[in-house]
Amino acid sequence: MVDQTWYEKTDEIIAMHGNKPSALIPIIQDIQSEYRYLPPELLNYVAKQIGITEAKAFSVATFYENFSFEPKGKYVIKVCDGTACHVRKSIPILERLYSELGLSKNKATTDDMLFTLETVSCLGACGLAPVLTVNDKVYPAMTPDKASELIHELRG
Repeated sequence: MVDQTWYEKTDEIIAMHGNKPSALIPIIQDIQSEYRYLPPELLNYVAKQIGITEAKAFSVATFYENFSFEPKGKYVIKVCDGTACHVRKSIPILERLYSELGLSKNKATTDDMLFTLETVSCLGACGLAPVLTVNDKVYPAMTPDKASELIHELRG
């Protein structure tokens, strides 16, 4: 459940993009940037404010893989498992991160909401493989030990 300040922020975002159906995608992109996920309550609210059905808003948001209805941690870690990264041993990195963070394929975010761990098909940095990103910052030539060090640094 989101509080009133989230609706107020959503109103600001809507005002910035215009109160029209064609602004749906930029509006929900900005909401997700603000909160690291797209709260379903806000998506319903946006639909009403811009004059589209909730079904239409959800069909757009679920069509694009980029949108997430699940809260994400402060640090979103994406481990590349594309061909270049995979052959250069990205899976041991992923396994170390699962172990280090107490996560699994079925549990992507730590209980303290500090970390979310995801795998992606490609990060577009094949020459730097294996690669992971933290909040879109690229970390090249990763190893399991370097990944552990990075987690310790992020925890502060």
